[in-house]
Amino acid sequence: IMFAVICIVLSVRCQMVTASLPPSLLPQIFAIFAFSTCGSYSGMFKMSVECKNRTESDLSIEVKFEYPFRLHQVYFDATTCKGGSAERLFLVGDYSSSAEFFVTIAVFSFLYSMAALAVYCFILEKYRENCKGAQIDFIVSAVFAFMWLVSSCAWAKGLSDVKTATDPERVITLISACDKPENSCREVHDPKVSGLNTSVAFGFINLILWIGNLWFVFKETGWISQPAPDSFAQGGYAHLPSSKWINDPTQGLAIAYRLGLDLVRDDRQKLL
Repeated sequence: IMFAVICIVLSVRCQMVTASLPPSLLPQIFAIFAFSTCGSYSGMFKMSVECKNRTESDLSIEVKFEYPFRLHQVYFDATTCKGGSAERLFLVGDYSSSAEFFVTIAVFSFLYSMAALAVYCFILEKYRENCKGAQIDFIVSAVFAFMWLVSSCAWAKGLSDVKTATDPERVITLISACDKPENSCREVHDPKVSGLNTSVAFGFINLILWIGNLWFVFKETGWISQPAPDSFAQGGYAHLPSSKWINDPTQGLAIAYRLGLDLVRDDRQKLL
């Protein structure tokens, strides 16, 4: 947590310096929210089995599960209503692949956004040199945007399966004593999965943020250059790359000054 706070503070300071570059602070924050809400989750639900013989009843069967949701390894003991004996039962399903994939993408996107922000802050000139850095940044950002889409959709489906597998009414059907009409089985406490629902929402928010970042990075790639106005062409600057104006403000002001002198000279000659 302290590491995340320090990273956010440094990100705010660097973002103030590089305001014209892609906003890396929001992806960092929402990436932290995404992997923390999913990776730190632990849940629990309770059931009760009331036997015909009250002394054999178990009114508080507690089942705990957590990330990465290998539910086939989660077990609980339930009474059989036969002389006080108990049976060990396991939940159904293994949903660790989608959950771990989602958390992995969140962690790596956080690390990459931190690395990108460090580049913006400390080696900005090399980043803008020949537009190579921006082009690489654009490709990597596009990959992360696609991976956020895939991982968020996969985890949304995995979460739906986790909810089904941990539904107490469904788990009750695994208990053999509940098949007999003289015994009464019911759920006592449902699992709270609001945190997992939030993690899915954060995943799609990260998708939107990374797609938005693509526009900011694309403007730095130099793949599309803006042509100079026709009036500038008379001074012989029609083919000046627009990236020169952006990357070197001093040179841009000097050129603008020379162009202004040329325009004034042309107007004076027309008057004469």
